[in-house]
Amino acid sequence: MTDATEQLGGTLVYLASEDIRVAASLLFQAYQNDPIFQHIFQHDKEGYEQRLRAAIREELMVFWQNQQPMFGVFDQETLEGVVCLTRPGEHFGGDRVWHWRLKMLLTAGFVSTKQMLEKERLISEAIPAENYHMVVFLAVHPRYQQRGLGDLLVQAVQEEMRTHPESEGVAVFATRPEYERFFAARGYEPLAEIDQGGIRGQLLYLSRSALDVEGKA
Repeated sequence: MTDATEQLGGTLVYLASEDIRVAASLLFQAYQNDPIFQHIFQHDKEGYEQRLRAAIREELMVFWQNQQPMFGVFDQETLEGVVCLTRPGEHFGGDRVWHWRLKMLLTAGFVSTKQMLEKERLISEAIPAENYHMVVFLAVHPRYQQRGLGDLLVQAVQEEMRTHPESEGVAVFATRPEYERFFAARGYEPLAEIDQGGIRGQLLYLSRSALDVEGKA
């Protein structure tokens, strides 16, 4: 991964606690117009941006506290892209710890918290595996897109999966057609269409067997 990042003029690293604020800001910019997030956090009601910012911040704090993988691409001190994923057997969904729920209720509100958990329940039920990685966030700052950083972050995800032999694959929920095309072009196969409140997204999955075949090619 180091050689690839050097060719792009950046460095791929695990995010530290001091990076969370900047990462949360980058993710907010990437997801504020996302249709699923707009639905979950009630885009048509006052305080949408505040609720979304709070939810992203709490998500990243939970990732940090539970030592889930968070990678960032830096060019010197500038964070250009972020990817966050859960490890096998550590998916959140309906099993989220009580203090996360309490914080979300206080910051994002009851309706948003309930809808977020429902989305994760639908995704979990659609994946035909017990142990898998799940990409929760993946974003490149608009200023640094079209430079191959998205590929670099996807490679980081796949390398992370390779280090966990118990992982059966990696899933991602694509909420826009362009996201779906991006992952499909990189070997992820459509698994199920998830409908939440009339807003649809495509769940895609890359199995370990497919990744192993790709690695041998």
